[in-house]
Amino acid sequence: MTTDRHRTHQHRTHQHRADRHRTHQHREDRPSSGKTRFDDIYDLPDPRGYFRTLAPYEYEIPHHAQSVFRRTRDLRRQASGDDRPSAVLDLCCSYGINAALLNHDVTLAELYTRYTSPKVAALTPQELIEYDKEFYARRRRPDATEIIGLDTAPNATRYALDVGLLDEAYAENLERHPPSPALCRAVGRTGLITVTGGIGYISHHTFDALLGCAREPLWVSAFVLRTVPYGRIAATLAAHGLVTVTDTSRTYPQRLFTSPEERRDAVREVIRAGADPTGLESAGRYHTRLHESRPRTD
Repeated sequence: MTTDRHRTHQHRTHQHRADRHRTHQHREDRPSSGKTRFDDIYDLPDPRGYFRTLAPYEYEIPHHAQSVFRRTRDLRRQASGDDRPSAVLDLCCSYGINAALLNHDVTLAELYTRYTSPKVAALTPQELIEYDKEFYARRRRPDATEIIGLDTAPNATRYALDVGLLDEAYAENLERHPPSPALCRAVGRTGLITVTGGIGYISHHTFDALLGCAREPLWVSAFVLRTVPYGRIAATLAAHGLVTVTDTSRTYPQRLFTSPEERRDAVREVIRAGADPTGLESAGRYHTRLHESRPRTD
């Protein structure tokens, strides 16, 4: 089965590789124009470059999402009345970091230490895959959930598949193309959609396409930068019967700014959105809000 998924993965990748940057240029809920792009770290053979690059900026949103996604997954299972949890679909899944944190006894801090260590730096990509297989197998939680990954990055998702972090992965660009039949079938058994860093790179088009494949009541748990509008996505979710509630009690820090220019741009965008950057973006970090969407009956 893994081989079949890889074949699907490769076919869709060639179709959509050129669309990735075009989608970013035409996105409707895109991040502010001054936001630093890290395009060169998202589709490497393994996550070492990702962690080395983001470590100085203390990228931390997956850490905050870990407990939130576990709680939401469990609430979704309770609401369904089924002892077996539905699958989780992680949008913009990259190297499977959210999957690693959801299904394994590991912290984001441990992953930073692991993937920036001299020992791991000396391994070939294939050696690292074998090393990681054993690492995650030993830390697999008894409540582990089936996780489906969706991203336009074929190398990153292949790593997550090979290591065992993802059960299925799809390198598809739903901003430009309808979902493949295989992806649509996977969404059909999904109960929860999660996303930590992708809103702005994906828009309401992706959510509309995914919810069009849904067979079960879907919940959505999304961390969204305060510089990025979420209204159009919330409206699309509402059209599919989901009510969105925003956690206004707190924000969740994402990362340090890379430059004074990036901070100025973020502050300007937050003010433009009608929010107050004081003590948050003005203090030097991007911050996110948590948006939870569920059927009205839930």
